[in-house]
Amino acid sequence: MSVNKRDLNDRSLQLLKTLVERYISEGQPVGSRILSKDSDLKLSPATIRNVMADLEDLGLIHSPHTSAGRIPTVSGYRLFVDSLLTVKPLDSKEINRLYQGLSETEDTSHMIGVASKLMADLTRMAGVVTLPKRELVCLRHIEFLPLSHNRVLVIFVTNEQEVHNKVIHTDKVFSVTELQQSANYLNSVYCGQSLVAVRAAILKELQDDQERTNQAMLDAIKMAQLTFDASQKTDDFVLTGETNLMGFSELADRNHLKNLFEAFSQKQDVIHLLDQSMQAEGVQIFIGQESGYQAFDQCSLVTSSYSVNDEVVGVLGVIGPTRMAYEKIIPFVDVTAKLLGAALNPKTSAP
Repeated sequence: MSVNKRDLNDRSLQLLKTLVERYISEGQPVGSRILSKDSDLKLSPATIRNVMADLEDLGLIHSPHTSAGRIPTVSGYRLFVDSLLTVKPLDSKEINRLYQGLSETEDTSHMIGVASKLMADLTRMAGVVTLPKRELVCLRHIEFLPLSHNRVLVIFVTNEQEVHNKVIHTDKVFSVTELQQSANYLNSVYCGQSLVAVRAAILKELQDDQERTNQAMLDAIKMAQLTFDASQKTDDFVLTGETNLMGFSELADRNHLKNLFEAFSQKQDVIHLLDQSMQAEGVQIFIGQESGYQAFDQCSLVTSSYSVNDEVVGVLGVIGPTRMAYEKIIPFVDVTAKLLGAALNPKTSAP
């Protein structure tokens, strides 16, 4: 059942806010006596118990086991995050640490790893960053070197300084001169274009009338097709700090940890959640069962997309318990996404 802020009076909202904040801070069920002291409403414990009973009837809080105290439900967290949360500005020291960390490297893959580790270290949770979309990766230079048994070593540079090696199998033996001619042709035609654009152009040239294409160009195009095969895996992410989650009592159950780490290992569920964030603007928050995956029932995922040249190219986020300090994590994820996009900008622009 979805509960709107308008369904509750100010007193109920204040008590819910106090209860959620206290539970996030202490991790223990919150009783009426504590709420009486913390809420500043000067209500008797009996009155507070009545309000708590109403909040429980609405599905916003519940009582774990036989405890007299209450803890938030997913619906309670959602109402708190959407309507009652007071976001705190990010500490300048944290911003500087993020900025300096992301400025230490010009290699995109390394920078993604640094961003993930910084988020994990600064939040004491798990940090996740998707690799930039292939549209972001531009070809700078390519070379072919002959190997034995119809194999060719391809060395190609993308973006500014990222060097990739790949061995391809060709249907005939190429001389050093033929390979050099192929590389010269591809460098002259496709240098500075994204790999997606290169692949599309190559497929088009292969579909065109091959009689009008000389053999050297045709060989170059076929080798480029083998190099930039569209079937190669591109959906991936860097995850750091998974073991931090073992420090939270609500996530420490062996079976729950097993399911959670299996989800991290298999990746599909995480990728699906992150893909949803790619389609949305701003910070996205999945709380507990909202993710739709049982492995994440006790977790929250706070994400934000990052952009280069005003184009969304990836997503980053923090994974932690539902009992996370949302007022700190939300601005932290938002700022990290902006800083990562800014750090990637000069590394990925065309020459």
